[in-house]
Amino acid sequence: MKHYIIILALLFLVSCNKQETSYQNNFEHIKDSLKTIYAPDTRVEVYHINLTKQEKTLLVTGETTNADVISALSSSLLKAIDTSGNLNIDFDIDLLPNTSVGETKYALVNNSVANIRSKPKHSAELATQAILGTVLNVLKIEGDFYLVQTPDRYISWVDHGGVTLITDTELKEWQATPKIIYTETFGHVYASDEPDAPIISDIVLGSQLKLVNTKKDSYKVSYPDNRIGYIKKEEAMPYNVWLDILEPSADLIETTAMKFIGAPYLWGGTSTKGMDCSGFTKTVFFMNGFVIPRDASQQINAGKLVDEDLRFDNLQKGDLLFFGKKATDSTKQRTTHVGIWLNNANNEFIHASGRVKINSINPEAPNYDALNKNRYLGAKRYLGVDDRLIKNLKEHHNLTP
Repeated sequence: MKHYIIILALLFLVSCNKQETSYQNNFEHIKDSLKTIYAPDTRVEVYHINLTKQEKTLLVTGETTNADVISALSSSLLKAIDTSGNLNIDFDIDLLPNTSVGETKYALVNNSVANIRSKPKHSAELATQAILGTVLNVLKIEGDFYLVQTPDRYISWVDHGGVTLITDTELKEWQATPKIIYTETFGHVYASDEPDAPIISDIVLGSQLKLVNTKKDSYKVSYPDNRIGYIKKEEAMPYNVWLDILEPSADLIETTAMKFIGAPYLWGGTSTKGMDCSGFTKTVFFMNGFVIPRDASQQINAGKLVDEDLRFDNLQKGDLLFFGKKATDSTKQRTTHVGIWLNNANNEFIHASGRVKINSINPEAPNYDALNKNRYLGAKRYLGVDDRLIKNLKEHHNLTP
């Protein structure tokens, strides 16, 4: 009798374990399926969903930036999981931005460069950067760190010291106020327009500040935190003037790119202080009036495909060259590097690798780059191409880098 009771108990436990495994398997299948639809790239969408069982309740928790995920997940789970026998499914999924941000749903970068990290701690990997005056969407607040989304939709963490939180009303005021854009690679903002004035801060290419008024040799500007400073006139111009006269071209792309020769490579960098390969191309195209995707593996999905035969034929100056691991029978193509084609007699391209430099695909050239030539994946043309991933500043006036 004793053995019979033990056997029944074991059968019951096995049945429960199978049932819980079935719940979990169904859930994981649904979660993965919805991810391919609503969050295929988690660099630009938050998609953290979990399932736990508490007595007769299946509890679905997590967070997402896509409201459609919540309704789709609820509908799919209710259809896929047998809820008979008083089994309940409860949903507690946080839709971002959440209540932690309050009225301050935005932030303005207040330093020359804000370092935006993969996790909410200073020791975490540098994921990307945003420069002075950039508008960030704030998704949630945890202590001294804010989960933010940049204009190129990248989602990472910034510490409170690099930004100023603002409300919707303050954002509209910022957007409506005339601004200057800094057009030199690097410089300073000063406390006055006197020759020996103290420095307020450094400033990098593409930065934007409120224009208070125009002096003879300088612009009086205001920071997001209301600091007042002065920028030399020859180093900046009113943003609207800059945008009006801006004529994106292959030659301008080359001229802009050449300004960065020798700039140090910095993983996650997108500023003239230091940049990675895609941060370099992103900055070059911003100064030509475009906000483009952040990473090389994202940039390859935009624009018009050129050079399908991988012979470096029919390329034009300004085309983006992509490099990485080619697809095999068992693995997908992996894009890990990007550069800009210069289309000169030496068959050269410019890229950030160790530092910003020029290399050639010509084996006879002294700057021949055998590594990248052998891992060439193809090229994309951005100029003159209508693509939702390539945002033209002339059409999206309130976009920032």
